[in-house]
Amino acid sequence: MLGSVRYAPDGEQAEDALETGASMLAAAEAGPEAVSAAVVEAAVAGVRQCWAGGWHPADLVRIVRRETSGTALVALVVDAIAAEAARPPATRPAPDPRRSEQLRHLGAEVWWPADTGYLDALARRRRASRFETVYEVLAALRVLARLPRITPLPAPPQTGARSGPADAAATRALGRIRGLLAKAEATDYAEEAEALSAKAQELMARHSIDEALLDRADGSPGGRTDGPSAVRIGIEGPYEQAKALLLDAVAAANRCQAVWAADVGFSTLIGFAPDLEAAEMLYTSLLLQATTAMNRAGDLHHARGRSRRTRDFRQTFLVGYADRIRDRLAAATAAATAAATAESAPTAPDLLPVLAARALAVEQTTGALFPDTAPVRLRGVRDADGWHQGRAAADRARLGEG
Repeated sequence: MLGSVRYAPDGEQAEDALETGASMLAAAEAGPEAVSAAVVEAAVAGVRQCWAGGWHPADLVRIVRRETSGTALVALVVDAIAAEAARPPATRPAPDPRRSEQLRHLGAEVWWPADTGYLDALARRRRASRFETVYEVLAALRVLARLPRITPLPAPPQTGARSGPADAAATRALGRIRGLLAKAEATDYAEEAEALSAKAQELMARHSIDEALLDRADGSPGGRTDGPSAVRIGIEGPYEQAKALLLDAVAAANRCQAVWAADVGFSTLIGFAPDLEAAEMLYTSLLLQATTAMNRAGDLHHARGRSRRTRDFRQTFLVGYADRIRDRLAAATAAATAAATAESAPTAPDLLPVLAARALAVEQTTGALFPDTAPVRLRGVRDADGWHQGRAAADRARLGEG
């Protein structure tokens, strides 16, 4: 029965299969408790199939939200993830801090008393009939079963112990960076936000260099981090292309590479752990700042009687912003690298070969994970006013202030 639900073509045939399956299970002779336990077991199997296919919890919820309407199926997928996570550790993949953090963020916890009572508890929670409840659960199982396989991420880095002062310095640096970005997000003045973000990028670049030198001192370009790792960052609509371009600019400035998978709604960042953390942090902040600036400019554009082209304006604004931010972040990174090279020359190994070795490792890892990448042609960039205003929004600050 589950096979007919899974393989039915989209449209009326899928609806018929779901209705037939829900009717059969709602009235099954085995009884509601046995049906409920079987449904939960099928959900666990579906989630494990997704894990084997390269998906992580956050990716799974994101794609279900993207591919379905409303939040009903998303909540059911979170339940399925929670049920799988509650299974004994020996039957799950090796522990992964990224998965654990995503489970906490999703709130994926078993809230029902027992698997045999899941369907009844769900029906009460949703104030729905048994048929309606089973129908929705089958729809969620169908979505999970039909997801494609994606490129699996490499194992997370295995970090080791470092001296107290080194860890303390890293903690202070990250704390200061977060503080600068928080101020940039909170201010109403674009010039101040840009200056704070530029200063944050300089600190990120210096933090990356410090980590690279410490790793080199540990005996290899990878040091504690065992080479490059990867994370996925969701690219939500609208204006996905422009947002992916912004992430690519941030990644490049932080010695990472970004690969956008438009069909599943995320980009994969490849780099060393400190650089990935910095890139994700900065992208989140700059996206908020860019969106705020875009909305203000777009509202003014609309007020001037150009509402028919507002979408083009906003898309082009974000592309222009990303294009100019790329230049400014690259300049901040270059300045920090030059300063660090001058400071470290008398006492430390030549910095440039260390950074070159890490860049090569990132490039090789990216090529191994994604051997068939292709450039993306930007679309919808056809509003000159939006382009110039977007670049201006990224170009107002005097670098080095803050």
